[in-house]
Amino acid sequence: MTRSLIARRRELPKKRNLKKVPFVELAPGRLQGVVSSGSDAKRVYVSFVDAGSTDFYCSTNNNRPCGGLRGAPCKHIQAMIDNAVAQYGGARVAKHLGMEEATDARAIRSAIRGTQNKQPASEVFSRFLAYLRYVELDGTREPLPELTWFVTG
Repeated sequence: MTRSLIARRRELPKKRNLKKVPFVELAPGRLQGVVSSGSDAKRVYVSFVDAGSTDFYCSTNNNRPCGGLRGAPCKHIQAMIDNAVAQYGGARVAKHLGMEEATDARAIRSAIRGTQNKQPASEVFSRFLAYLRYVELDGTREPLPELTWFVTG
């Protein structure tokens, strides 16, 4: 018996202003993303919050620590959380971070009790660059070769 998989058609997403919308993802074991600097349009910050421990860190893509980190999450981490809640919903973000009781961005930000945990920004930043490559493509209903799965029977 031959089975075929047919993908449902969806409306194309509206183009977003990349300077205002950061890259946010629910990565295994943490929330991570890239956020634009508020003062310098050419500078971006790579931020993360670990699930469970709620340890956090924020640095430039060149691994320079964020000046706003003073033992507590900086404005870039707060913006990343706000945008994650807008994109995925508060309950999903809270569950991913192990904060079942939190339901919105404010509660999630308040529940962060971890410490600074420096980690290299390169992996998150390279994922961000790959994401930009796809976001900047013109809208099409044709599959992208790199994102096509080949099903064998």
